[in-house]
Amino acid sequence: MTLRELGDYTAQQFARTYGRQPRWIAAAPGRVNVIGEHTDYNDGFVLPMAIDRYTVIAAAPAANAPTRIQLRSTTEDDAATLDLSQPVKPAPKGTWSNYPAGVIAGFQSRGLNLSGFDALIHSTVPLGSGLSSSAALEVSTATLLEAITGQKLYPVEKALLCQKAEHEFAGVPCGIMDQFISVMGQKDHLLLLDCRSQKPELVPMTDPTVALLITNTNVKHELTGGEYAKRRTQCEQAAKTLGVSSLRDADADMLEGARGRMDDTVFRRARHIISEIERTLHAAEGVRASNWPTVGQLMYASHSSLRDDYEVSCPELDAIVEIAQSIGPKAGVIGCRMTGGGFGGCTVALVRADKVAPISERLASEYQKRTKITPTLFVSRPAAGATVLKSV
Repeated sequence: MTLRELGDYTAQQFARTYGRQPRWIAAAPGRVNVIGEHTDYNDGFVLPMAIDRYTVIAAAPAANAPTRIQLRSTTEDDAATLDLSQPVKPAPKGTWSNYPAGVIAGFQSRGLNLSGFDALIHSTVPLGSGLSSSAALEVSTATLLEAITGQKLYPVEKALLCQKAEHEFAGVPCGIMDQFISVMGQKDHLLLLDCRSQKPELVPMTDPTVALLITNTNVKHELTGGEYAKRRTQCEQAAKTLGVSSLRDADADMLEGARGRMDDTVFRRARHIISEIERTLHAAEGVRASNWPTVGQLMYASHSSLRDDYEVSCPELDAIVEIAQSIGPKAGVIGCRMTGGGFGGCTVALVRADKVAPISERLASEYQKRTKITPTLFVSRPAAGATVLKSV
């Protein structure tokens, strides 16, 4: 479905649920990170793009209930009801409605004049696959509230409000990338985001001959021992040994010089971050110049570093990257890497747009033979960020 068709479908579902037409419809996309993994909490750079998979919310004023918000989802049985006569508080951890409720609380705290409404949420962003369905839900909620109140937030303020909602209501200590790209994504552009200054820079990707093929491994390995927290601590240890505030301020020579003063694991973690920040900046230059072979090489190098130095890949992610490499540039695959936190989830491949069908068939077939798991694949060009589809 196009975004417009998705909006129409959500409006139909709203009318079926509530017995009247919506007054407002807002949408926000999921994202894929093209390169720049685990660099965000090291003050580095990331290079995400919005995908053409969206969370759409249709809403209308609540009948005879000026202080009540009712939230329903096409994928959840339970409705959530919020009372605006008092500050909105989080529900128990794991409750789906905490994501929009946190955004509503953020608008309340800014003194923006909210009144009761009924809402229906529908999403085509795959859940739990590392494509940021949570940020799409938060940003679509914020965009809806802007339409309802007539008060537009500055884009950075809006993204940070949504990030705060995820921290405080969902209990997920996410970085800033997901909300920034969902708010600020533009068609045919990637977003180079400096995670220290929070400065976003649009990077044109207008060449129609290439696209991004996202493959969901359909696995998520449950890990014990707080793997992400462990890596964050290791990065902090490396920065302390190097005498810098974060690994953003270190370079490869500095790291090599300190190797003898560092545990080998800590050294490898730092080597990934320092090299990944450099790869991300080079990849942005490559995209600007439509230098696809260079971008592809950087993507493969990123995956190797995540697999060997950061140790956040898994056999299923590695299998897809190996299959992509075996297909190669002559058959249309330019580069491929895992994307997201790791241990499952998705890969992203830079491919020739006219070869998507045969590439997808071969990737799916060979992955299934190797793993006995059926993957989910879809292709996307860089898509538009949050938008209001209807406001009357």
